[in-house]
Amino acid sequence: MSNALTDLLQSRDWLLADGATGTNLFNMGLSSGDAPEFWNIDEPEKIRALYRGSVDAGSDLFLTNSFGANASRLKLHDAAHRARELSRVSAELGREVADASGRKVVVAGSVGPTGEIMQPVGELTHEAAVEMFHEQAEGLKEGGADVLWVETISAPEEFRAAAEAFALADMPWCGTMSFDTAGRTMMGVTSEDMVKLVEGLPNPPLAFGANCGVGASDLLRTVLGFTAAGPTRPVVAKGNAGIPRFEDGHIHYDGTPDLMAEYAVLARDSGATIIGGCCGTMPEHLEKMRAALETRPRGERPSLETIAEKIGGFSSESDGTGENEGGQRRAGGRRRRRG
Repeated sequence: MSNALTDLLQSRDWLLADGATGTNLFNMGLSSGDAPEFWNIDEPEKIRALYRGSVDAGSDLFLTNSFGANASRLKLHDAAHRARELSRVSAELGREVADASGRKVVVAGSVGPTGEIMQPVGELTHEAAVEMFHEQAEGLKEGGADVLWVETISAPEEFRAAAEAFALADMPWCGTMSFDTAGRTMMGVTSEDMVKLVEGLPNPPLAFGANCGVGASDLLRTVLGFTAAGPTRPVVAKGNAGIPRFEDGHIHYDGTPDLMAEYAVLARDSGATIIGGCCGTMPEHLEKMRAALETRPRGERPSLETIAEKIGGFSSESDGTGENEGGQRRAGGRRRRRG
């Protein structure tokens, strides 16, 4: 099936995704604890500015401000009934910005986790998760999203529920998980596990990969795990701009634009096709990433030592599998903590 994303993927050997949503919105005045999705209605020009920041920096696709626009998360703000509306408007604003860009830019409807733990460990049923994801998917579809994009998932059960919901909505999709626990997701999924999961889905994504996690080095180690498993579809890399630190009441990330440019090139050389940033990644980072991808020639698949030397060491000794090249040893020195 032809769509905006597959068309771009067929014409290019890499695409630049966007950067952070939360970090940028906090810089615009969003208060901690507030639902950013309300700004789709209350502060639409700020959401347009968020999207334009990525597009003007050179992104080929950007995610909508709808990460937490599902009934489960919105019920914490007494707004579960607004899931479809807030999702729809996030995509409508994105469609405006993409269509005004003068080039092909993909609007990716962001779908975050429900915030609940699924059965058999937790109480959320598969049917309830599918219903929530389907409601959000329909809203994003109505608003004009080109593709759905589930992100920061930890549990394979939730990933499967999203895939089923997106099939019901008859929408193409991409999916990323967050490998933030010594190379695994919080629910124990490894990079190899994810490749097997994706390849076995009845409704597989157009592309899959990793986002957020700890730092850019850890994410690249996960990308190397993906590509070593021989996937048949494009890999996504959306790493944080360095390591978070708490200063003056706010979280800051230590990744400079030059560091993220190195990360982008290493991600491409590691086998990623869709490359962007996550927490802490601003338009100035994206500009440097785009320039590096356009001007620096493709290189060999980097070793863990090369990654550690260029953008910093890993937060754990293992990549989660104990089997990948170098996975049992620490490459590049110091141990990092999430913060």
